[in-house]
Amino acid sequence: GKPDRIVVALGGNALGNNPVEQIEAVSNTAHALLGLIEQGNEIIITHGNGPQVGMIQNAFAAAHDAIGTPEMPLPECGAMSQGYIGYHLQQGIGREMHKRYKRWHAATVVTQIECDPDDPAFKNPTKPIGPFYTEEQAKEFMAEDPSKVFVEDSGRGWRRVVASPDPKKIVEADSILNLLDNEFIVIACGGGGIPVVRDYENKGCYKGIPAVIDKDLGGELLAEDCDADVLFLLTAVEHVAINFGKPNQEELEDLTADEAERLADEGQFGKGSMEPKVRAAIKFARSRKGRTCIIGALDKAAETMAGLSGTRIHE
Repeated sequence: GKPDRIVVALGGNALGNNPVEQIEAVSNTAHALLGLIEQGNEIIITHGNGPQVGMIQNAFAAAHDAIGTPEMPLPECGAMSQGYIGYHLQQGIGREMHKRYKRWHAATVVTQIECDPDDPAFKNPTKPIGPFYTEEQAKEFMAEDPSKVFVEDSGRGWRRVVASPDPKKIVEADSILNLLDNEFIVIACGGGGIPVVRDYENKGCYKGIPAVIDKDLGGELLAEDCDADVLFLLTAVEHVAINFGKPNQEELEDLTADEAERLADEGQFGKGSMEPKVRAAIKFARSRKGRTCIIGALDKAAETMAGLSGTRIHE
């Protein structure tokens, strides 16, 4: 049969928190990824960018305050993070291939994702980004630019919040498919992708918007648009669990989309951590017959693919 096409979504633990840690983390990650490719799978890699985009935003904000460097909008910060994380992954995969005498190519596609400008998320921004400010500073920023929203964040100061709209379409899908058809390992949709909307004042071309797309939903859309068979969400844990951290904790190995949805609705999975992954898994499993989502640990990637670890979610 033809090889399985897999979208591999790397969690934050695969990338470290700063450039030095990242190079170290990416070597281990590349090792796990090459295991998947050697099993004969076609892989598309996507990744989060939380610490990286935070670092870029904070640096530009500090430079703006200190020496008047121009402010850097959020979509541009996202693009920079996709570029430099992709560069590290390309190098890590290249080094690992060299060790194994392999000749595949890896390429990063800076990816835009179209969102609906009428998405209700834009009326209710919730995702905190960038540095903390005093109340005075925050109110001054909002007066200067009424499109920006700042909120008080649990006693630590004021922070900007942006919308988290649903991803609708991957702008670069054709480019990604072309690379896959030519046996490239593709890195795409980093950080959930750069959110864009159509600009109808400008012939319907795309323009970036300050927002953050959930990286698991971005990965799910990538898997649908690339006609993948498997969505593989790699995290720090080997299984999805219920009653997490309690004496009756139970590790789950196999779930139907309906069972997973029932557990998610009961609030069994951590809001910020596991629940978005399970919701993305349910969406993918239902998107077409025969699709599976697997949630598992990065260091067990090859075993998980072989069915020896991880949680499988299917129709």
